[in-house]
Amino acid sequence: MNKKLYKISSQKRVAGVCAGFAEYINADVTLIRVLTLLIILCSFSIGLIFYFGCALIMPDKSEIM
Repeated sequence: MNKKLYKISSQKRVAGVCAGFAEYINADVTLIRVLTLLIILCSFSIGLIFYFGCALIMPDKSEIM
């Protein structure tokens, strides 16, 4: 099985990163968004830097398929 990590712009709230992670690990996107928010709030913005870093690096699903 060859899984790829990408962001999904069609399901985005900000950049589609959480939707991409949710599809990659086969989880509910709402749960991933809540966990991401908790990480951002608890890590004093390091989580936010990681999120936007992923948004810049991860390819869009439409670019891959």
